[in-house]
Amino acid sequence: MDIQKVLIADDEQNIREILKMYCDFLGFEVIEAADGAEAILKVQSEKPDILILDIMMPVMDGLEVCKQVRKMSDLPIIMLTAKDEDDDRILGLEIGADDYITKPFNSREVVARIKAVLRRAGTQEKQEGRSRVEYDGLTIDMEEYQVIAFGQKMTFTAKEMELLWCLATNPGKAFSRNQLLETIWGYSYYGDTRTVDTHIKRIRQKLNIPENSKWDITTIWGVGYKFEVKSE
Repeated sequence: MDIQKVLIADDEQNIREILKMYCDFLGFEVIEAADGAEAILKVQSEKPDILILDIMMPVMDGLEVCKQVRKMSDLPIIMLTAKDEDDDRILGLEIGADDYITKPFNSREVVARIKAVLRRAGTQEKQEGRSRVEYDGLTIDMEEYQVIAFGQKMTFTAKEMELLWCLATNPGKAFSRNQLLETIWGYSYYGDTRTVDTHIKRIRQKLNIPENSKWDITTIWGVGYKFEVKSE
């Protein structure tokens, strides 16, 4: 199996060194970038398997880097945020980040987040069993990691794909936000269920589901979400 590459983009050298130590422990090859512009260049030249991206960086901040990366790649991205950057964290998820780590962090959390994101991105494990589901105007193909909605190919991040797949393969079943966190992210999110809402919002925006569609992603108030197939 090829050694996977982790790109760590942070202007603080000590943060890069700490993260490199954790990643070395996992057996990853580590690439470093000290500012946003360098991060973009390293994404293009080094083709990493995952990007750990600080929000507050010189030249180009992490949010802009995330936007630029999403224009050219579905590379898994974990944002690094400070505790008082709540709005930036949510914005990061909205523009395509797969996850976030809040500073200060600990080694177990970093290891869990990296492994979970890579696993969900399909770079460590293959999907087993059914890999394709179809509804009127919608095809989700996990083998090709592709969504086609109303004749248009959609670009989805790994988390968005997994979340849509979970709902669509269980039509009519209501999932709580905590259930979706456990199923998709694979570990406790410390009660921060807003990340589910953010991903659902982005999925809906991309699908642009028309009013006459025979299916929909429905909000169950006070509970969570379900994939609803409408009766004739």
